[in-house]
Amino acid sequence: MDMVLRALAIYLILMVVFKIAGRRTLLQMTSFDLILLLIISEATQQALLGNDFSVTGAMLTIVTLIVVDMLFGLIKKYFPGADDFLDNTPVILVENGYLFQDKMKKVDVSCDDILLTARIDHGITKLAEIKFAILERNGHISIIPESKSS
Repeated sequence: MDMVLRALAIYLILMVVFKIAGRRTLLQMTSFDLILLLIISEATQQALLGNDFSVTGAMLTIVTLIVVDMLFGLIKKYFPGADDFLDNTPVILVENGYLFQDKMKKVDVSCDDILLTARIDHGITKLAEIKFAILERNGHISIIPESKSS
């Protein structure tokens, strides 16, 4: 039972930490982010398993984590608003070339982040060419270009 409680506690703590850190952490991984992720995974593994390095202990931990994840999926499915609370909602950062600075500051996304995505995905180099830029739930920025009239 100790392993189940450990797994549940670690899952909830990581969920809270990444919610506080925001979707910006998911936007692009730097070498620092990769190192941090490796350290977090090692610390998490030690906290989850403690001194029990048995296969049974590892399987119990994995099953617990998957069951907790499935429960959150069911909560999001059946309780209105839970989805927005747990996964956030998409945020419009640019509309018709206009930057929403307050929203960008809140989600920690810069104009450079938006233009980088616009260049890579659509070859867009100017804000005026962007109809909408939306920070999605998964941390990626979706760009909808202004339609070109012929």
